[in-house]
Amino acid sequence: MKKFGLLTLFFAMFLLQCKESADVSSQVKLTSFVNPFIGTDGPGNTYPGATVPFGMVQLSPDIGISGWDRIAGYFYQDSIITGFSHMHLSGTGAGDLYDILVMPTNSRFSERIEANHFKPFSSFSHEKEAASPGYYMVDLLDYDIKAELTTTERTGVHRYTFPKDDSTQIHIDLGYSLNWDSPTETHFNVVDDTTIEGYRKSTGWAKDQRVYFVIKLSKPFKSYQLFKNDSLTKSPVTGKNTKIILDYATEEGDQIILKTGLSTATIEGAYKSLEEEAPHFDFDDIRNQAEDKWEIQLNKINISMADDTKKHIFYTMLYQSMLAPTLLSDYNGDYKGANDSIMNAQGFDRYDTFSLWDTYRAAHPLYTIMHPNRVSDMVNSMLAHYKETGLLPVWPMQGNETNMMIGYHAVPVIVDAYFKGIANFDVDLAYQACVASATDASRQIDEYMALGYVPAGDDEDDWSVSKTLEYAYDDWCIAQFAKALDKTDDYNTFIKRSENWKNVYDTQTTFMRPKLKDGTFVEDFVPKDYSPYFCESNAWQYFWSVQHNIEGLTDRVGGKEVFEKKLDSMFTLNPLPEDVLPIFSTGMIGQYAHGNEPSHHVAYLYNYIEKPWKTQKLVREILETQYQNEPSGHCGNEDCGQMSSWYVFSALGFYPMNPAQGVYAFGSPLVDSATVNLENGKTFTVKALNNNKDNIYIQTISLNGENIDRNHITHKEIMAGGELVFNMGNTPNKTTKNTIAPSSELYN
Repeated sequence: MKKFGLLTLFFAMFLLQCKESADVSSQVKLTSFVNPFIGTDGPGNTYPGATVPFGMVQLSPDIGISGWDRIAGYFYQDSIITGFSHMHLSGTGAGDLYDILVMPTNSRFSERIEANHFKPFSSFSHEKEAASPGYYMVDLLDYDIKAELTTTERTGVHRYTFPKDDSTQIHIDLGYSLNWDSPTETHFNVVDDTTIEGYRKSTGWAKDQRVYFVIKLSKPFKSYQLFKNDSLTKSPVTGKNTKIILDYATEEGDQIILKTGLSTATIEGAYKSLEEEAPHFDFDDIRNQAEDKWEIQLNKINISMADDTKKHIFYTMLYQSMLAPTLLSDYNGDYKGANDSIMNAQGFDRYDTFSLWDTYRAAHPLYTIMHPNRVSDMVNSMLAHYKETGLLPVWPMQGNETNMMIGYHAVPVIVDAYFKGIANFDVDLAYQACVASATDASRQIDEYMALGYVPAGDDEDDWSVSKTLEYAYDDWCIAQFAKALDKTDDYNTFIKRSENWKNVYDTQTTFMRPKLKDGTFVEDFVPKDYSPYFCESNAWQYFWSVQHNIEGLTDRVGGKEVFEKKLDSMFTLNPLPEDVLPIFSTGMIGQYAHGNEPSHHVAYLYNYIEKPWKTQKLVREILETQYQNEPSGHCGNEDCGQMSSWYVFSALGFYPMNPAQGVYAFGSPLVDSATVNLENGKTFTVKALNNNKDNIYIQTISLNGENIDRNHITHKEIMAGGELVFNMGNTPNKTTKNTIAPSSELYN
């Protein structure tokens, strides 16, 4: 009997342990560590709504009031919601999209305000709001309506839970616009009492945006009101400003599912989106599928960290790295091309929303590790843009070239992909596209080729020094491409052009300085001033933008000792109280601005002068201070994955200082361990032994069991799988030979 009692106790304990294991298993779902609200306050400009990795649809709440803080439609400090639109930009400074606004209402509240152009709205509380990958929920307090959102790649799915009301309505507004966006032509056709089709054409940052849609409802509407320019009309209707109000009578707890299929090409493509991706009205099933898609992608990197807060930040950054680029082509392969024609992508998914001035630095190198198969589609998308326009994209969105920012930075993305063995794109066409973009007469490239630099002018956004430096880096990439393809003359041309940074280096001030067409430098030059000659930066921040020849830059300033002092000053020359900092100068450490991309590689430069412990100290400081698990957790615009990709790389302990080189410089790993599950079936593991907030310095490094005395790892070594081990300590190790691959040498 006693024995039986012990067995019973043992069995009960076993069952309890099994239950606890199951509970732990459910708690360790990586999506649970993602906080989509990071960046929705402060300068981050992110949105909290539902999407899937790289999806066409970003279904998210809109406050309904324009302004810089609401550039992504939502601002955490606000207290009203004007509806839920289907497309948004992640972390940019560009106010566009917000297509197809949906808002449920009833008779409980009818107030209107001028600030949101007298559209229906409701108050809301963050206490009754939640978001996770692929899902968003909020209670519309004034109506007592619960709104839930989820998506597939090309469909947005709403679930509204209503109270009892004989005057329940669902508003679908195509005339709604925010910030830079403005409709040019919209169309509704009421097919039946559960189906509405149409399109919204608009202009803004994207000058010719087209979204075709089909909306299906789970419950027939009893009647509808269709408006053109606020006047009642009949279906079908076409006009600049159209909207439809669907009328329902609901009982307590009634749920209505509204699903929207999208295409940038045709209404037929929108129907296909619904048929293929959301053929039913099971909201929870679609939500679970969206969460599973995120779980698969997040599981490509499994980390171990003692600090759960930092784990939340890491997986949110990993999540945000996959919010762009976004799908442009529909299920038929059709899409609105950059030549304003309907094009067809054969054998690849067409992507757009490439924030290349930002993302060439870290986001695209991260994709070559995590998503090499998708990178092939991204490269083919850039080549499609070239075939449509004659040039590679600069900052393309929704089948438009916005020409925002500078450089021809599709080049490093393509060249990096080529040297990393990314397959399935036409190499000859890619090379042709790179050369065409680098020899076009637009964007002052003609002057750059003639003079060896972009001359300073009188434009408000002159950016001449920044253009020179960015063009020179891209030219280095083309030179490497030419060399690999045995195009010797081209190699000689572009390698010479890659040294054009020297033409704007001023030996007197030891800075890159704007130069006039006559060859003289601009007078009244103050390096910390934010002048028109530097793109969203000053001379301190852009001085280091010679990622392809750090050794040459070091020699030019007078050697490693002088270079070190200048680097030290970069991080200690704090802005004065009377200094006026522009909106993009955020995350400041001295003159270093982590909130803007030109600074992102600078902390890693100490590796090139044999002082890696200074890199380690600074990288850890940036990781700890510039990212937080809170709505204001981004120190600057997230910029379509760049800010988050910097964090992912740096937390793992390495970073692509020269993005197209195939080399990653070591920093100071934040994770205790990480396993990168590669698409080729291999795993690459990072371990940081004795790692904590004090032990920020690397003592020794081993790769696959062998000690190494270098401060970098190559892309090939990562993709081959293996184990990288950092032994950490609280004092700098200044005794090891601290070599690093020269910044100008490819490792492919």
